Amino acid sequence: MKKLKKEDIKQEVFDLYDAYAHNKIERREFVERLSLFAAGSVTVPALLSFLMPDYKTTMLVNPNDPNLDSKFITYDSPEGGGEIRALLSKPKNTTEQLGGIVVVHENRGLNPYIEDTARRAALDGFITIAPDALSPLGGYPGNDDEGREMQRKRDSGEMLQDFIAAYNYLLNHEDCNGKIGVVGFCFGGSISNMMAVKVPTLNAAVPFYGGQPKEDIEQIQAPLLLQYAGLDERINSGWPEYEAKLKEHNKEYGVFFYPDVNHGFHNTTTPRYDKESAELAWERTIAFFKEHLT
Repeated sequence: MKKLKKEDIKQEVFDLYDAYAHNKIERREFVERLSLFAAGSVTVPALLSFLMPDYKTTMLVNPNDPNLDSKFITYDSPEGGGEIRALLSKPKNTTEQLGGIVVVHENRGLNPYIEDTARRAALDGFITIAPDALSPLGGYPGNDDEGREMQRKRDSGEMLQDFIAAYNYLLNHEDCNGKIGVVGFCFGGSISNMMAVKVPTLNAAVPFYGGQPKEDIEQIQAPLLLQYAGLDERINSGWPEYEAKLKEHNKEYGVFFYPDVNHGFHNTTTPRYDKESAELAWERTIAFFKEHLT
């Protein structure tokens, strides 16, 4: 059987997956509509297998990297979900205080891709915390489909508080220099934007393809680095209004649109991943954090 490649897949299939991954359509409808793109050896099971995340072969950082100190901790989120589990990572044997980064997951809990991203940021010279907003429901279940269903059951305002509490945890950590940023992806991009609104002492925010806040934009104090996928019409439609308000209130921001890539292009585990754009976006992210957190 021919092995599928990204080039074999029509853009409509990626758009359909985006609708499914963001709870716009149910799995049954997703599979039914996917069948319209099946032909010959490109069967529905083959398409499903190709589109689903691969967590076994796509990690960029060895969790046991000898240069890394990474462990799971719990912290209190009194205005959110209570006790929250999170991955705390930093370079091993560092003797100086480090800038902190809150790493915010997508709409499915703390999966291996986000853990990998948090460890990667730590190896770049930061102390990072990657919370699991599914903690009150038992934590990420090991399956993204179940994770999405679980996350839909949580209150969005309480989840925002969970990540603000993670910011406060870092702020009081002995290894943190008190300068803290946030990076998030999809749902996490929205949270990153909202933390910029709600946390006046936040030092930097990097939302990847995140929904834009509609109110209180004048309260933003942190510099923003906004990263968007060129093909992501759903999220990009909110940018002109957001940009107008950022300009109106004279906020510091930079924005990049990566051409011909899909929402989720930074996620190494699905065929939406675009290596060139993802690496450039990450290079810009780390440079931005080094500028504002060190």
